[in-house]
Amino acid sequence: MSTDILEKPTLSGDTSTVRKPAPRYRVLLHNDDFNSMEYVVQTLMQTVPNLTQPQAVSIMMEAHNSGVALVITCALEHAEFYCETLQNHGLSSTIEPDE
Repeated sequence: MSTDILEKPTLSGDTSTVRKPAPRYRVLLHNDDFNSMEYVVQTLMQTVPNLTQPQAVSIMMEAHNSGVALVITCALEHAEFYCETLQNHGLSSTIEPDE
């Protein structure tokens, strides 16, 4: 996990290291009219570790009903991997910074 390191002066004039958390990114699943609901649920469960079937069904239903659903929020490298894996399985997915 990458973090930026900032030098912060202390009262004694020394500097201490402060770790700034790595920025996080949202992996989004977009609705499509091509893949079956069962396929989307199975692909989500195979792609995202520890995602349960009820969670995958909830994500799929949100994308189906709203057009887009949040899959996971994580570090950039993981977000890119999940997004690309979903796309490689024929699902429509994007990432965006988590604000």
